[in-house]
Amino acid sequence: MNNKNKIIAGVIGDPISQSVSPILHGYWIEKYKINGEYKAFHVTAENLANFLNGLKEGGISGLNLTVPHKEQALSLVEKVDDRARKIGAVNTIYFDQEGKTVGSNTDGIGFLAHLKQTTNKWSAQNGPVVVLGAGGAARAVLVTLLDEGVPEIRLSNRTKGRADNLSNEINDPRLKVIDWDDREQALDGVALLVNVTTLGMQGQRELDLSLNNLSEHATVYDIVYNPLETTLLKNARVNGNECIDGLGMLLHQAAPGFEKWFGTKPEVDDGLRNHILKAL
Repeated sequence: MNNKNKIIAGVIGDPISQSVSPILHGYWIEKYKINGEYKAFHVTAENLANFLNGLKEGGISGLNLTVPHKEQALSLVEKVDDRARKIGAVNTIYFDQEGKTVGSNTDGIGFLAHLKQTTNKWSAQNGPVVVLGAGGAARAVLVTLLDEGVPEIRLSNRTKGRADNLSNEINDPRLKVIDWDDREQALDGVALLVNVTTLGMQGQRELDLSLNNLSEHATVYDIVYNPLETTLLKNARVNGNECIDGLGMLLHQAAPGFEKWFGTKPEVDDGLRNHILKAL
């Protein structure tokens, strides 16, 4: 293939060695026979502005951003789309037709696409939602669910102040902050439970949560994907709940950026899922 016309995209973070994005995008590049490459770049917070300013000169068509760059990038790109502005973070950068950098956020898209692909049981009208956690992914999940039309979200975080701040910033009457000590009572009558904390992730503490108050008809979604079946999902399965793991969100959030950079809309299928599972 002609290296001159090769499309280069990548992911930046600090650290970056843990990212599976190069494996994910590499699968699609090979599948669709694209003259392209997707690289991992180690970029510190101090060097972020310089790196983003040099994208065009470096021949880079676009980026994914991971910790700790998502919030800082908001003020460093030339344009911010509505979704990223609402979520308050950028995880995808591409160039528009005028050659300007655009910051977008696909975390919510990935979350909802995976939810809808996995279940035909859940809909926004089914009832209230409990969201556990107020970190980086929480805002994307909250904004997406509110936009989808859920009647109520009960938000609970170990540090209540963070949940209060998030609720104040989103400023929607359907969003109610619940004390962490009351998280189990808050499960009563909900149609969807979403864990957006790192609790249950490999190397982290377990999520301490009894599901006694959770209806067996509720759907349980854990955005953790390592391990694939967390203790929360194991317990939910025993409880009779429909369970959704976090790997699909990771796969689906990658698709919009890939399409922007490489000009092909990729498919999120079992082949991709199995490819990533081998790498985890």
